[in-house]
Amino acid sequence: MSSLVLVIIFVISSTVGYKLIKNVPSLLHTPLMSGMNALSGITIIGALTTVSVIRYKYNPYLGGIIGGLAIILAMINVVGGFTVTHRMLRMFDKKGV
Repeated sequence: MSSLVLVIIFVISSTVGYKLIKNVPSLLHTPLMSGMNALSGITIIGALTTVSVIRYKYNPYLGGIIGGLAIILAMINVVGGFTVTHRMLRMFDKKGV
């Protein structure tokens, strides 16, 4: 695939995603975030796979650096997302119970 096609796909998917999230009612934001955090875990699996392929087939140093960075950023995304979701769910806890 050419770079232009990839950029066009990225722009279209970003626009569609923005419009979809913008129209989600506020009551559904917590379950939506929780589901997306679970799906974000897939990026960690992708990063681990990428590290193993690049390290053993191409360049071990470049694969280690880029893959390690990808794993760290994916973990920050997942942990941060679950932290925000947990805080949002605590707002619905009853105070007297």
